[in-house]
Amino acid sequence: MEEGPIRVKMPRANQLFGVVEMLLGNSMLRVRCSDNKLRLGRIPGRFRKRLWVRPKDVVIVEPWEIQGDEKGDVVYKYRNSEVQWLKRKNILQMDI
Repeated sequence: MEEGPIRVKMPRANQLFGVVEMLLGNSMLRVRCSDNKLRLGRIPGRFRKRLWVRPKDVVIVEPWEIQGDEKGDVVYKYRNSEVQWLKRKNILQMDI
């Protein structure tokens, strides 16, 4: 039997995988996305108390409609077991 989570949230239509590079304060952070762009990430108000992020965490980023190449919202943070599962299945191919 395989260990780890059975259900792992995957990025939807315009969402991307990202790795947190730096915390900037005031719920802002610098994220390296799977399309190799560096974005200014923001944790939306509905997630601020529930989503604690540190450097090198793997997250889902939803780019903004305007300035989407530069900015985006962090909508989900993966746990370590989920990251290992994504790597085993060759879904996550970013350097962490």
